[in-house]
Amino acid sequence: MRPQSLTARVLLVSTIWAVSSLVVIGIVISALYRQGSERGFQDLLRAQLYNVINSIVVNENQQLAGSPQLGDLRFSQPQTGWYWIVEPIGEFNTPPLVSTSLGTGKLPIVSVDKVPFDIRYERFYTTRDSFNNEVEVAETEVVLDIQGHTARFRVAGNRNVLESDINDFNRNLYLALSIFGFGGLGMNALAILFGLRPLDQARRSLEKIRAGESERLDGEFPREIQPLASEINALIESNRRIVERARMQVGNLAHSLKTPIAVLMNEARVLEAPHGELLRAQADAMQTQVQTYLNRARIAAQRESVLARTDVEAALERLVRVMRRLNPERSFVLTVSPPGLTLAMEQQDVEETVGNLLENAARYAVNEVRITAMPAPEAPAGQDSARRSWIVIDVEDDGPGLTTEQIALAIKRGKRLDESKPGTGLGLSIVREIASEYHGAFGLARGEGGGLKATLVLPGVS
Repeated sequence: MRPQSLTARVLLVSTIWAVSSLVVIGIVISALYRQGSERGFQDLLRAQLYNVINSIVVNENQQLAGSPQLGDLRFSQPQTGWYWIVEPIGEFNTPPLVSTSLGTGKLPIVSVDKVPFDIRYERFYTTRDSFNNEVEVAETEVVLDIQGHTARFRVAGNRNVLESDINDFNRNLYLALSIFGFGGLGMNALAILFGLRPLDQARRSLEKIRAGESERLDGEFPREIQPLASEINALIESNRRIVERARMQVGNLAHSLKTPIAVLMNEARVLEAPHGELLRAQADAMQTQVQTYLNRARIAAQRESVLARTDVEAALERLVRVMRRLNPERSFVLTVSPPGLTLAMEQQDVEETVGNLLENAARYAVNEVRITAMPAPEAPAGQDSARRSWIVIDVEDDGPGLTTEQIALAIKRGKRLDESKPGTGLGLSIVREIASEYHGAFGLARGEGGGLKATLVLPGVS
């Protein structure tokens, strides 16, 4: 799964690259040090081999003689893994000379077929002595005198010394690389976070715009990001102008259609039935359709606007104050929890939807109308609760309520269940249309007290 955060992505890639580089560097340095150490170890054995060669002669009894002084106590201490051996070859019949450290032990010889001599007639190989020490052996063959007496010279060194030195170096190397790596990763993380701060600042500014706390992308940005910030501000301004222009055009259209439709309805009242009734019905249908599509056009123009924000508590308090003045005999109880809820809607649409519900509730309530606003427990069907928050607004009265069949009829466009009450029957239909245009939901149900409970689920601001 790819990380969604740009900071996490850059940190992940840079961390993988840094760790991989340090691992490769550690392996290469360790290999080079081992190669150099083994070469130095062989050079040491070669030097000791030449010292032994210079110390050995053939005496007058045609015997090997000499006592090499190599300046290393390990050649005189038993079973140390540091030995020298001089052995006669061919018809040269003489006892071999060995170092004190080897004593009566043996040092196996590797076949020349496996490890041949080089151009200097030397060879190096690894074997184990009689004491199970792993040793590196330097070997050569030398003609000692004019009679052709030849001897094999071998000097062995304990490889544990070499491996111990290499292991100590590797521990120090990996410790140093680890300290450097952690320090480098920390500095790298700080550098990335510092470098990406302008993007984080832009993100916070965009969140403020989405929350309605700001109308433009504010702040000073580096020259790589400034063009993007300028374009976003220009887009927001263009969006605001489009919304204002659409709102003005819809208002002009509504005003221009209102008068002709009113004239038709007045004429319908004058005409006798059945022509008058037919004309009035068609004028009502025309008014309904015009109002519906005007609402849709206006809402569509501003539905996705980042500037459409309405404080729930403030908007509902204004509506409740109006309803209390218009219906002094009714009690209106408002509850908004938690405070600070914000709808991603135009204030006009909020007031129209909730206002219609309050008018309907006040018309049928006996004593009390309760209005409740809170975060919705889940998103409407087909909507994603992770993408945005949702707010549920309940308007409940203590009136007679409706049956299930009546509820189904009540939300039909222009349908009035009680002809004795004033109104056009368009209120609930308008509420449903506006809620639908904002991808919300609207429903009616029987309240706990037996009255009608209207529920709106509308988009909020996270």
